[in-house]
Amino acid sequence: MSTEATSNGAITSVGSSDALIGMAALGKTAAALALVVATIFLCSALLKRWTRQGSHQNVNLNVVGSTAVGNRERVVIVDVEGTWLVLGVGNGHISKLHELSAPKPSPHDNAPSLRFSQRLAKALQKQRRRGSSSASSDADTMK
Repeated sequence: MSTEATSNGAITSVGSSDALIGMAALGKTAAALALVVATIFLCSALLKRWTRQGSHQNVNLNVVGSTAVGNRERVVIVDVEGTWLVLGVGNGHISKLHELSAPKPSPHDNAPSLRFSQRLAKALQKQRRRGSSSASSDADTMK
């Protein structure tokens, strides 16, 4: 009986050690995968940072406006250092359609545009004035 008990105990200990070795291998594999994924994220973050810094090279480039001409085609007006370029953009190519000098700003353009909240407040004030003046005129007609 004692030999059977020792052999069963040996089999149990061998079975649990195999499971332990399997779990260790799985853990090593998961750690290696996590390291590879972390390296990919780190490299992509560094690449994004470097490309952002290199893209601003004192180029005065501003998109003035654009409109869709077809499903994949657009006409775009771009301001490049005081010159407007009218460009046709479509399916993998860009073509220059026309070149204009940028228009001179008018006096109305120099006035700061009001924010939406300011415009809404002015509209509500006007509406209240109209409402109070019509209410007073209604009260005068009732007398």
